[in-house]
Amino acid sequence: MRLLTPLLFSSILATLLVLTPAVPAQADSAAGTADLDALFVGAHPDDEAFSLSTLGQWKEDHDVRTGVVTVTRGEGGGNAVGPEEGPALGLLREGEERRAVAKAGVTDVFNLDDVDFYYTVSAPLTDRIWGGDTLAKVVRIVRQTRPEVLLTMDPAPSPGNHGNHQQAARLAVEAFYAAADPKAFPEQLREEGLRPFAPARLLLGGARGITAPVGPGCSAVTDPARNVYGVWSGRASSAQGRTWAAIERDAQRVYASQGWAGFPDVPTDPAKLGCDLFTQVDSRVPFPTPGSPAAAAATAILDGALVRAPGTVPLGTEFTLTPSAFDVRPGKAFTVRAAVRGREALGRSSVTLRAPAGWQVSGSGELGRLSAGRGGAAVFTVTPPQGASTGQRVRLAATLATERGSGYTDRQVEVGAAVRVTQQLLPQVGQYETWAGELAPQLRGLVTPVLTLGSGGSRQVGVVVTNVSSTAQSGTVKVELPNGFTADRVEAPYSGLAPGASVTVPFTVTNSDPSLKTSNEGGDYAYTITATSGEGSSVSKPALELVPATVIPAAAPTVDGTEADGEYPGPALDISRLWEGGACASPADCSGTAKLAWREDTLYVLARIKDDVVGTKLPAADCKRHWRTDALEVTLDPRGVSENTSTTFKAAVLPVTAEGPPCVLRDADNRQGPVNLPVAAKAGDGGYTVELAIPLEQVPGAVDPARLGVNILFYDSDTQDKTGQTRIGWSTWGGVQGDPYRWGLATMPGYQPPTGRPTTPPDPVIPDTGLSSLDSPESLEQAVRLDLPLAGGPPVARAAFGRVVSAVVRGDSVKVTLVTGAAGKAHLFVRDAKGTAGGHVVTVSRKGSTTVSVPLDRDVSGRAAVVAGWQAGPGTQASRVRLTGGR
Repeated sequence: MRLLTPLLFSSILATLLVLTPAVPAQADSAAGTADLDALFVGAHPDDEAFSLSTLGQWKEDHDVRTGVVTVTRGEGGGNAVGPEEGPALGLLREGEERRAVAKAGVTDVFNLDDVDFYYTVSAPLTDRIWGGDTLAKVVRIVRQTRPEVLLTMDPAPSPGNHGNHQQAARLAVEAFYAAADPKAFPEQLREEGLRPFAPARLLLGGARGITAPVGPGCSAVTDPARNVYGVWSGRASSAQGRTWAAIERDAQRVYASQGWAGFPDVPTDPAKLGCDLFTQVDSRVPFPTPGSPAAAAATAILDGALVRAPGTVPLGTEFTLTPSAFDVRPGKAFTVRAAVRGREALGRSSVTLRAPAGWQVSGSGELGRLSAGRGGAAVFTVTPPQGASTGQRVRLAATLATERGSGYTDRQVEVGAAVRVTQQLLPQVGQYETWAGELAPQLRGLVTPVLTLGSGGSRQVGVVVTNVSSTAQSGTVKVELPNGFTADRVEAPYSGLAPGASVTVPFTVTNSDPSLKTSNEGGDYAYTITATSGEGSSVSKPALELVPATVIPAAAPTVDGTEADGEYPGPALDISRLWEGGACASPADCSGTAKLAWREDTLYVLARIKDDVVGTKLPAADCKRHWRTDALEVTLDPRGVSENTSTTFKAAVLPVTAEGPPCVLRDADNRQGPVNLPVAAKAGDGGYTVELAIPLEQVPGAVDPARLGVNILFYDSDTQDKTGQTRIGWSTWGGVQGDPYRWGLATMPGYQPPTGRPTTPPDPVIPDTGLSSLDSPESLEQAVRLDLPLAGGPPVARAAFGRVVSAVVRGDSVKVTLVTGAAGKAHLFVRDAKGTAGGHVVTVSRKGSTTVSVPLDRDVSGRAAVVAGWQAGPGTQASRVRLTGGR
C-alpha cells in the first residue's frame, strides 16, 4: 500500500490511543504481501458483482488493490449448470467468483467457510447459524490486509433483503470499529502478531431513496444529510476499449450456476449507462465537500484515504467529528468535538463548524501548530433553535484549515422531541434498531415500521412511546388512519413516563373496507401517529399492509388431480399476483387459482395453473432447488407468528419430472429435503392441475385454527436452462418466500389439533455442510501467495508447522514428502494449468518427515505443483512445491 497507517480514531469511542504489541516469537508475519487498499465484504459469491465497474476503474486508473471477503460459498443456491450441490457447488461457485472478479483486476478472495444454508430474510437466524466467530474472522482479515476503504452491503431488514446480506454488512460495520480497538479480539494481537488497524472510510452499496439519472451526470448525487457517491459505469477502460458497464456484465455472466449466463448486453451508448451508488457510513479522514465537483469525481470515495486531491491535507491525516449525542432536542445545547491528527506536520491549524441556519455554534476552533503525529481537538457548543423541526436528520459540517491544505468532514444528528413514538416493530426490525443505536446510530430508521393485517380483519397495534428527555413526561397518543381503516379509539393517554422508559399504548385497528387491494398490489397504507408531551410532540409515519385472508372449510377431497363436486367448497384464491421477475405476458403465460380444504388432521390444496411453456423437466433424483423450473409452493406458518421460516412448513411440487410423475420436496423450512406427501399432477395443453395433501403432524407445531399463516406461490420458467422468469402467488411481496409475517391468513372453523401436540416448534434442522478452504486448491494457492492462514482463521503456531517439501511423479501417483512439527491433517492437491489432477487427505500422527502417495486422475503437464493445506489445532497453513519427475 502507498500509505502509512493513520493513527487510530474511533468515532464511537472518541480518540483511541493504540499501542502496538511486540510480536511473539512463535507468530508468523501476518501482513506480508496481503496489503490491500480496499475490501468488499459480502455473504455469497456474486454479491460484489454489481460493484465491479467501480472496482475495475479504481484498479486501472489508480492501482487500487481490492480484496473480497465472501462469508459463504453459496452452497444454498441453485445450480443451472450441473448436479453439484453442497461442498461441490461451493467449489464451483468459488471458481466462478475468482474468474468474475479478475475481470475487474481483483485477485484476492477470502472465503470464511461459513455455511450458506437457504434463503432467509432473517439476520438473527443467519447470526445463529454462522456462529459467534465470524466477526473475529472478518476483523482478522481487516487487520491482516489493512484496507483504507471498506465496502459492504445493506445491513437493514428491508423487505426482501437477504438475511445473509444483512448480517455480512453488519459484520463489516462492526469490523470497521473493532479492528481498530486493541481490546477487541486481543488474542489476535497477543498470539498472532497482528496490530489494530482503522480503515479510513466505510460505505454501503446503494443509496436509499435516490434514483440517479443515467449518463455521466449520475455521479453528482446530493442528499440533505447523507454522503452519497456515484461512480459512472459508462467510462471506457483504456486497456480494453469498452465501457466498464460492459466489462462488469461479462463478469456477471461468469456466474452461470446462478443462471446469469444469459444476462442481456448493456446499452452501447454510454449516455444510457448509470452509476454504482454508495452511501458513506463513517469516515476517519477528510472527504470531498458534498455538492462540490470533487464529490462527483470517480475518485470521491478514495479521496482522503488513498488519493490526495489538489489543495487538501496530506494523506494519513485524520479529521473526525464526535457529537456528544446523536439525538438532540430543540433549544438544548450539546457539544461537538473535532479531532485532527496528521501523519505529517500540518502547521498552524484550525477548524470551523457549520450548523443549519438558525442554530447557534460557539467555541474556538484553533488547534495551534500540529507537528507530525501530534493531535489536536476543538470542542464546540451547538444549540438547535427552540422551534427546530423534529424528526429530521441534519448535517453538522466542519472545515479544516492548515498550512498544508484543507479538509472537510461532517456528521449527522437527529432532532427529536422529548418523547419518541413509533408503531411496534417487527422482531427483526427491533433487533436491527437496537444494533444500530448502539454502534452506528446514523443507520437507524432505514426501515419504515410496517404491520400486516388480514383483509377485512382486525388486530391490535401497539404504539410505543419512549421518553428521551431527562424528566418524566405525560401526554396523549393519536392515530390518523387512511380511508378503509378504523380504530377502537383515536386518542389515548399516557402518564408518568420516566426518563429512558417506554410504554406501549394499544389500539385495535380494523380493515373496514375489504375491497382494498392486498399484498404488493395495494402497497403500504401509510398513516400518522402523534405523541404529545409537555415539551412538544413527536410524529411517526408507519404503515399497514393488507394480506389476503380466507376461510378453509371442512370437506373430503381425494388426491387425484381433479376436482369433484363438493370436494373444495371454499373460495378460489387468486394466485396470479406478480411477486418477482417479469410480468406475465398474458393469463395464458402464467396465472392460476387455488382452493383449500381440511379433513381430520390433513390440509388439502388444489391449484390450477395456466402456463403455455413447460420449464426444464428435472430428473426425479434432482427434486430440489425448485425455483429453477415450474413449481408450486405451499407455505404454512402454524400459528401465524413465525419470525423466519425455520419454524414453518414449506412444500414445493414439480408438476412434471424427466421421468413423468411429479415430485415433492421441502425447502428453507423446519425440515428440508424430500418428503412423502400424497400428490397428483396433471399436465395438459396450457398448464397444470396440482393436488396434494399435507398431514398437519408434519407442520412444526400445532396449528392455530384461528390464525394459520398460508401462502401459495408459483414459479414460472419458460426456458430449458434451469432459470426462472416470473413468480406469482396469493400474498406477494419481494422476498415473500422468506417473510412469514407477509403470508396470507386463514381460519379453519371446527378444526382442533390433536391433544398433546406442542405449540412450540421443534428445533429446526439447518443444512450445515459447507466447503472448507482446506479442500479448495484455489484458496490454498492464494494463501501461499499471500502468506496467510485460511478462511480468516488463526495461523498454525510455529512449533506445529506443516509444509510440503518435495513432490515427485511416480507412475500414476505423486510421491509427496511433508515435514511437520506436530500431528495434524494435510490436504494435498496436484495442480497444473488445467486445474486439479489429483488429491488426497492424510492424517499425520507424529512430527517429522512423512511421505504419502497422491493418486492422479489424469496426466499432468507443464509447470505442475503440489499445493498443501495443513491443519494443526485451530490453525491452518498452506505451502506449495514444484512437481518433479515424470511418467
